[in-house]
Amino acid sequence: MGEVMDRVEQCLACVRAKTSFQPRVALILGSGLGDLAEQIEVEAVIDYAEIHGFPQSTVAGHKGRFVLGYMDKTPVVIMQGRVHYYEGYSMEDVVLPVRLMKAMGAETLFLTNAAGGLGDGFMCGDLMVITDHIACFVPNPLLGANEDKLGVRFPDMSEIYNRSLQQVIHSTADELGITLRDGVYLQLTGPSYETPAEIRMCKTLGASAVGMSTAVEAIAANHMGMQVCGISFISNLAAGISETPLCHEEVKKAADEAAPRFQKLVKSVISKL
Repeated sequence: MGEVMDRVEQCLACVRAKTSFQPRVALILGSGLGDLAEQIEVEAVIDYAEIHGFPQSTVAGHKGRFVLGYMDKTPVVIMQGRVHYYEGYSMEDVVLPVRLMKAMGAETLFLTNAAGGLGDGFMCGDLMVITDHIACFVPNPLLGANEDKLGVRFPDMSEIYNRSLQQVIHSTADELGITLRDGVYLQLTGPSYETPAEIRMCKTLGASAVGMSTAVEAIAANHMGMQVCGISFISNLAAGISETPLCHEEVKKAADEAAPRFQKLVKSVISKL
């Protein structure tokens, strides 16, 4: 398992060859939020392709690079395009970016995504603070021999999404006049959207929204002792709830339309961290 740390340290060496910048907050941008990286005081930009052994994002609209700099006065590293399990990567590859950002110096991980709402009052366009998640339908990123340099063998997951950070998000949204929902996020593998029967199952399990990322990143971050928070943009209503077939173009269009409100909230929250 020492290979995991070897990969992290190798990637870190590539980053350090380009910048000594030390971020405090790591931000992973979901669909519709990519332009947020253009709104900071940039110190360095590193394409994933410039990092030896680093997985490449293949999803349309994901630029595939780290942007480091200041959001207000907060030093951040922004992941402009994440890596998904459905792209064919191993789960070790999927969470390697989170481990690298921790190695860069980040102590807080802010996760964002576009997700399908499962009804119960959720509407397309809602912003949902993630209070918990269900990740048992995808491989756990901690499978295999434990890397003690990263964290303990059996990490506690009872408060994976930090309650204090949730309160900061809510209070900031109140100041900005932005309405938020709370909910449980469920990660499935994708890339196909869920069937109506699968959505009924997710609702029965207590999920509020479903997507193809995020939960495993939160597990890896929590394992390393990072504080984690997350917001899902409800870009569509899930199969069996929506009256129309689902497609990526509509999800991206909805995310783009909500981007200004979403970006304003994320920027304001990070400025307080």
